[in-house]
Amino acid sequence: MTEPLIVDVSPRDGLQNDPTVLSPEQRARLCQRLLAAGVRRVEAVSFVNPKRVPAMAGAEEVVALHSAREREHLIGLVLNLRGFERALATGLRRVNVSLAVTESFSQRNQGLSRVEAERFAAEVAARARAEGVAWTATLSVCFGCPFEGRVAPAQVLALIERVAALAPEAVILADTIGVAVPRAVTHLISAAAPFGIPLGGHFHDTRGTGVANALAALEAGVVQLDGSAGGVGGCPFAPGATGNVATEDLVYALEESGVPTGIDLDALIACSRWLAEQLGHPVPGAVTRAGGFPTVAARARA
Repeated sequence: MTEPLIVDVSPRDGLQNDPTVLSPEQRARLCQRLLAAGVRRVEAVSFVNPKRVPAMAGAEEVVALHSAREREHLIGLVLNLRGFERALATGLRRVNVSLAVTESFSQRNQGLSRVEAERFAAEVAARARAEGVAWTATLSVCFGCPFEGRVAPAQVLALIERVAALAPEAVILADTIGVAVPRAVTHLISAAAPFGIPLGGHFHDTRGTGVANALAALEAGVVQLDGSAGGVGGCPFAPGATGNVATEDLVYALEESGVPTGIDLDALIACSRWLAEQLGHPVPGAVTRAGGFPTVAARARA
């Protein structure tokens, strides 16, 4: 397995559905702590209507609290052209576009049909090329939809092929409601390889398969894995879509498997524990609770 790009999405996907709403200052501090721990990319904000997702209010303020160098590592999620324009105005040079595989989820999540969402992605691709902005595409509900049930791999592959033609940096396959298993992950990623686009994986640990799915995805050839500090997260428009896979659980599994990440696990654990304090409740990440591999000295103290 080769070293993947680890993208932490906790400031956006992790916080958007939490009952505790953090201030722009707290969210900016979370991003800064993640960067200090060695995370190379952070999905920091979502440029959405704050009436729909109150936890994401103040996206411009979050970005403004970072230095120019820090902003180079930040990503903004955009769901429509208005959001893309807002992202450009902040000076961000990386955006992520979300498209749903199913019609029902597209309507619920973005208020767009799948055709409209793909048209928007094409517009972003053209604007991004003109503006020198890097962009990725995340395809939601690749393995199961809360409204339509099981999703046929052929349906996902058809969307991957169409989006790949727009030449994003990568296409990220998301298990939005946490129903995937390693075999399904391996099959889908292997089947998408002929499209020649770099692929990534975004897994939820709803049913305890998140880390296993991420490792299977990496073995199948993905170049990016998303995680969320502490395992916080969930989609407000997907019933039952709890917990992203914890970034520290990913880092632990990868490093112990001999795959370097460039991330300081102890600093990442400290960040997740700090986040739990800010939220006022425990976070679900296993490594957040247990810590990294115990040392001889630690065992002696116990």
